[in-house]
Parts: sequence; C-alpha cells; structure tokens
Amino acid sequence: MAFGWEQITLGRSGLRVGRIGVSTSGGLVARDLEEALDRGINYFYWGSLRKKEFGAAMRDVARRRRKEMVIVVQSYTRAAFYMSPSVNSALGELGIDYCDLLLLGMWNDTPPERIVDAATAIVESGRAKHVMISCHQRTTFAKYIADPRYAAIMVRYNAAHPGAEKEVFPFLAARSEGPEKRPGVVSYTATRWGGLLNPKLLPEGEPAPRASDCYRFALSHPDVDVVLCGPKNRNELDEALRALDRGPMSEDELAWMKRVGKAVRAAAPSQSGNAPVMWLDKMLGAGGSSG
Repeated sequence: MAFGWEQITLGRSGLRVGRIGVSTSGGLVARDLEEALDRGINYFYWGSLRKKEFGAAMRDVARRRRKEMVIVVQSYTRAAFYMSPSVNSALGELGIDYCDLLLLGMWNDTPPERIVDAATAIVESGRAKHVMISCHQRTTFAKYIADPRYAAIMVRYNAAHPGAEKEVFPFLAARSEGPEKRPGVVSYTATRWGGLLNPKLLPEGEPAPRASDCYRFALSHPDVDVVLCGPKNRNELDEALRALDRGPMSEDELAWMKRVGKAVRAAAPSQSGNAPVMWLDKMLGAGGSSG
C-alpha cells in the first residue's frame, strides 16, 4: 500500500507516471504544471471540460518538455467517423503531434467494434500511443480488463463509492503475472465532486477530511495506479500533492473515510455529470460488440 513521489508503470501501456494526475481545470498556469512536472507529476488529462487556460498551459509546457509528459485526450464520440477529426482538433489545441493515451469516455457497455477500430486506426497512424476506456457500470470492467486492446481503465473510486473494491479490482488479480499484464488503473472523483469536503454532509462527531485525505484514500488501494485531481488554483493543486507526502492511510483512517463516505452518499445520493452521455448511449444503441 506504499506510495509516494516515485513514478510507476501504468499497466500494459508501459508508460511511467506519477501517482497523481492533473485534469482540465481553470486557474492553473504553465508555471504550476512545470513545477509539478519537475516533481514527477506528468499525467495530464485533456478531458470533457476543456478550460482554455489549462490548454494554453499544457501547450506551453509541451513545447519544451513533451517527452516528459503523459497526455490523455478523451473522446466521448459515439460516431466512429468523428473520432479522427475530434482527436486532431484536441492535438491542435494542445500543439502536439500525438497523445499518449486516447480515452474512450463513458462506455457503460462494451463499445461497438467500429468505435474500437476507429481508435485503433488512430494509434496505428501515430496520433495516439495507447487506448484506454472509462465506465460507470462497474460490472463491465471485467471485459475491459481482459481485453488487451485497452492499456488502461478509468474507474470511479472514492470513500462514498467504494464498490470497485468488489466489482472491479478483483478481476485485476487474475492477471497478476506482472504489472504489464493488466491495464493501468486511474481513479477519478476522489472528492466525490466536493461532497466529501462539504461540512453540511458530514456525520456528526466525525472530523472533516481534507482533499489530500480523499486522494490518499484512493491511492491506499494497491490496485490504483493514478488518482485524478481537478484543482481550480495552485493552492488546491498543492493540497492534492500533499497526499504523496502524507502517504497511505492506516486501517483506522480508511474506516473513518468510509464512515464519512457512507453518510455523504446517503445525504446526496445522486450526483453525476455524465447523464447526457448515458442518454446518448441509449438513443444510439451504443452497447454491444458489433455494428
């Protein structure tokens, strides 16, 4: 359960990454990203909420230090023909020739082969190095873990949503011959959209978690390689990175976080920013393995 500032291998991708990833957010400038990169924090996620300032910061840093960075570009497209121009647009925004990981966003059932084929074609063209996939339907991850086409998976995991411990992570053990045999694991929504930090939602008598506690919780699980943060400013970035200085949680701390998480989820049971994507899946019949 140890973690710290040392970079690790992100599963099948073979990429070396820091334990905290930084996602598209406002308020950070190139200096912030460069100082994080100096400390080995090199996983940068250009996702669905693409803030112009963050893109400019990534572009500035990549101009000088692209080889040190692991850049993720996400595509939510359900139309295979649109994936290539979508990726080209993202690469143009960031001023780079390729991304290290092309993330197929929010596939709660296995994507049609036309989608996977389009992603594979982008890899073969050199505009992406690897493909990863995200999902909210935890039972689907067993298929993605077994599929060698996916170098990494992105899964929701926090103290209010610990279900991955039973429904996702055990399937990684079946491929325990070595880290290169399983996909890398990136967790997101560590603070549960800020709910775990909201004093109005906390159970009476329990101390309030810090943001770094939320990141420590995720990283304390041995199957989590990287946890994403979305800092709005430098102070929030610094607090996220303190998780690496503070290290893994004790059993008592983990139990405390789960008590807090249970109360937070009961107080605010329905929070998701991906309802439009799920609706689109249903409209387009995105599930299945062919089409």
